[in-house]
Amino acid sequence: MAERVYLDWNAAAPLRSEARTAMLAALEAVGNPSSVHGEGRAARRLVEEARAKVAALVGAEARNVVFTSGGTEANALALTPSITTAQTKMPRDRLMVSAIEHPSVRSGGRFPAGTVEEIPVDAGGIVDLERVEARLAAPTAQGACRPLVSIMHANNETGVVQPVARAAAIVHAAGGLLHVDAVQSAGRIPCDINAIGADLVTLSSHKMGGPKGIGALVTGGAAILIADPLIKGGGQERGARAGTENVAAIAGFGAAAEAAARDLAPDAARAAALRARLEQGIAAISPGVVFFGQTSERLPNTTLFAVSGIKAETALIALDLDGIAVSSGAACSSGKVKASHVLAAMGVDPALGRGALRLSLGAATTEHEVDVFLKAWIKLSQSLSKGAKERRGLAA
Repeated sequence: MAERVYLDWNAAAPLRSEARTAMLAALEAVGNPSSVHGEGRAARRLVEEARAKVAALVGAEARNVVFTSGGTEANALALTPSITTAQTKMPRDRLMVSAIEHPSVRSGGRFPAGTVEEIPVDAGGIVDLERVEARLAAPTAQGACRPLVSIMHANNETGVVQPVARAAAIVHAAGGLLHVDAVQSAGRIPCDINAIGADLVTLSSHKMGGPKGIGALVTGGAAILIADPLIKGGGQERGARAGTENVAAIAGFGAAAEAAARDLAPDAARAAALRARLEQGIAAISPGVVFFGQTSERLPNTTLFAVSGIKAETALIALDLDGIAVSSGAACSSGKVKASHVLAAMGVDPALGRGALRLSLGAATTEHEVDVFLKAWIKLSQSLSKGAKERRGLAA
């Protein structure tokens, strides 16, 4: 089989060996984690050990981790008016989300459409905190506002890291709560729930080398409760999410979180060096390249770029045929290409945005793989340049 180069870690990271080992062991656990007998207690022990590991990754208490089917469900669970705190039992009456959020956040969760407001970002992809502060200070028809604000820690396309700690101070001063989608950041950069000031944090296992189909919603304290769970039933997950826990997936998630925390600093440094090599190489091959979000702090493993005249779908197919897996900055469905909502929010020209390619690196990425991509990029660029010249010749 021909060599494959995987540069799409932001979509899904390969399964870590630690996670695979934990899952295989957990599959031997026959008991239901809600059962009181020995087999049930053994399964429960696996769940709670994993819960502690996931909590440790983000500096939280284990009791404040609720396992879900993934990041999308965790976001949907968090975005509800029915969040109570020690200070107020009244429902949240307003939701503010940044313009670059994941679709599961931009959809507004369980908030009525009329109560959802979008926060703009600047050309560097950074959320406009002055707008947040101004809108939170503005009077509403209902009088006092009890807002929930959702701002992601790092963007999945550009890798741009948001100033969530500053956002938290603004939101809390207005009596609001802050939800942070940390799906892309957790395990790649420090993501301590206390340091960033978040009240709710969303995590996803498969972004950090755990299995797909498992995630978590983490709260900043026991006093933050979701009074109306998405899934009601047997009272599992302390009443926050009914249904028998996926023991094997949870065990894999815990093992991946533990490994990600252990390797965070060296992996980040290594990814940053590889990205620098990658971007320098692309710039040398394509002098007119645009790296989106380059002026802002970014995840060390992520680059999103475009070259005028190169279409993303053409490049994706050509690279895949050359054995290289990357992603596009555009959403493709049913043969149609739509400009990225992230790049649109940053004011990027739609024609350029439709050509955006995202490369995301990981712990197993090598210099050789970066060089393989650069060789393929030279081949692709020369082929497209030759084709453009031939078309111009025919037109003349």
